[in-house]
Amino acid sequence: MKAMVLTGIRKMEMQSRPMPALQGPRDVLIRMKTVGVCGSDVHYYNLGRIGSQVVRFPFAVGHEGAGEVVAVAAEVTRVKPGDRIAIEPAMPCWECDQCRASRPHTCRKLRFLGCPGQAEGCLTEYLVMPETSCFKIPEGMSFTEAAISEPLAIGLYAVNQSVPLRNASVGILGFGPIGMSVLLSAQAKGAERIYVTDLVEERLALARESGALWAGQPERVDAVGEIRNREPHLLDVVFECCGKQEAVNQAIALLKPGGKLMLIGIPSFDSWSFPVDALRHKEICIQNVRRQNHTLEETLDLLGNRSIDVGRMTTHRFPFERTPEAFEMVASYADGVMKAMIDF
Repeated sequence: MKAMVLTGIRKMEMQSRPMPALQGPRDVLIRMKTVGVCGSDVHYYNLGRIGSQVVRFPFAVGHEGAGEVVAVAAEVTRVKPGDRIAIEPAMPCWECDQCRASRPHTCRKLRFLGCPGQAEGCLTEYLVMPETSCFKIPEGMSFTEAAISEPLAIGLYAVNQSVPLRNASVGILGFGPIGMSVLLSAQAKGAERIYVTDLVEERLALARESGALWAGQPERVDAVGEIRNREPHLLDVVFECCGKQEAVNQAIALLKPGGKLMLIGIPSFDSWSFPVDALRHKEICIQNVRRQNHTLEETLDLLGNRSIDVGRMTTHRFPFERTPEAFEMVASYADGVMKAMIDF
């Protein structure tokens, strides 16, 4: 089969690899149909690492995927050949203290697609996953929607971990695919007053089209002042979705006393800095968000019943052979890209 692999910093190439085999009794062989390019993939493309997770080249990334079941091992019951599925990239052990505490996303032995030292990614023609990572999708759902369910589930998990959103005032700082996933999930939970910042004008236009009450470029306007004018009591919750120190500073300035800061973005540096005086006097709560936990099925339900429409999220499509162009586009924020999808 063919696999698209990282071979160095900002270098990718197509390689030939052996077909994966069913090894465990609950394994599923999948023919990949669509893969989304994620910001974390681009971290590996740009830097070769995220924190302590360092790529050893060559390495296949990619974890936002959907495909068709080709074959199943003897004990598989939840899917069968021919089923169309969304792929959950996390492969927990289901036995450690974290898994037993209903936290498989922080499993002590977690394997995650496209994560160095854990598992190669799904930018391959075929993939083997445990059946617990395979979620059948209805006929009316596209492979693109199924693949986008992965980042959307992160947005929904962040929203579920935040505050009651009906009648809440919400900030989203960074409107890439995760920021958009937060907005769509927050709307599904009843939020109406949502404020967005981003550096890319096309993304701001998309935020307005998607229902943001206000969207602005923080290097060109006083975003904190503009939002304060509209929300004099400040915001109930702010979702930091871009991994920038400036955004954290703005978030704390925007939060009302007792407000909650949700940290979702992946920074390129090792340590955040926080203004202690403002944190103490406002009694700000800080919540980190680690991928998603028990929200993929809810996400697929929301997509399936059309409570959430991700139709605007995909802005660019590339055939598998042109994957390097997709990564370069996303890495450069070129052409107003929001989500680039790879089609097999």
